[in-house]
Amino acid sequence: MKLFSINAIFTCISLFATSLTFAQDDFQGVATYMSKTTVDMDNWGGREMSPERKKMIMDRMKNMFEKTYILTFNRTESTYKEDEKLEAPGAGGGMMGGMMSSFTAGEQYKNIKEGKLIQDQEFFGKQFLIKDDLEKLEWKMTGETRQIGQYTAMKATAMKKVDEFDWTNMRRKRGENDEDKKKEEEKKDRSVDAFEKTEEKAEEAKDSSVVASNKEQANDPMANIEIPKEVEVVAWYTMQIPVNNGPGEFWGLPGLILEVSSGRTTLLCSKIVMNPAEKNDIKMPTKGKEVTKKEYNDIVKNKMEEMREMYGGRGRGRDGRR
Repeated sequence: MKLFSINAIFTCISLFATSLTFAQDDFQGVATYMSKTTVDMDNWGGREMSPERKKMIMDRMKNMFEKTYILTFNRTESTYKEDEKLEAPGAGGGMMGGMMSSFTAGEQYKNIKEGKLIQDQEFFGKQFLIKDDLEKLEWKMTGETRQIGQYTAMKATAMKKVDEFDWTNMRRKRGENDEDKKKEEEKKDRSVDAFEKTEEKAEEAKDSSVVASNKEQANDPMANIEIPKEVEVVAWYTMQIPVNNGPGEFWGLPGLILEVSSGRTTLLCSKIVMNPAEKNDIKMPTKGKEVTKKEYNDIVKNKMEEMREMYGGRGRGRDGRR
């Protein structure tokens, strides 16, 4: 009985101290997250690469995708930004790295109480403020728990729509599989003799369209890339920090999200400082042209179409000179 009473007393004291911490008007926390994105090299022609070439590309991918982020939060607001560091010479990832750097996000502001999300974004030298409502995910609690550092974390899952310019989830488009090709051949074999000439002409037209498609893909590096419509999100949150916030656009659980996996990317909290001695101002960004997410995506589409036509035109010019 005495042991039970002592444990109960310590539990009550701990809960009381926690409630006092989060009841403060100036309460603030700072969480550090590490990002990691897996890349399927075999799906991008890795089988044909030498080990040295594959390692070089993987190192560049690591530099582009493995970053450190800082989430500064109070009970209702937060800012989330990359903890920038100097890159080594030649670590930019070549042309792909240069392209992706144009999509690198700046500081992100969330207001949980008002349901607002504001993204500071620079794109090809122009500053934008992307303002939109926070996406509310339909979280499902699994009942699973695990220890993350000194915190007890609980698991939740949800399905999330993927932004059409989410480079971390891009993949090569899949062509026809062998079964489809086999069915197509069987269908041709069953064709009536009277339509053989028509079939031959159709096949020639098909071959011509394939050649044209291959030329278009050569001029457009995005032609063979696709991004899935949605991905599963797995989050681990702790009610020991009772704020329904988390890294990036993730939020909506009854505790701080310590780890979240979305598609091929995982964000893992490596450090938390509660009520730091020097508090940071949590303010919404104000500089840049205000646009919605849809308006911003349309701007990106138009720019990519402009670049595609420019590089495609150059390709046609070279062919013409030949």
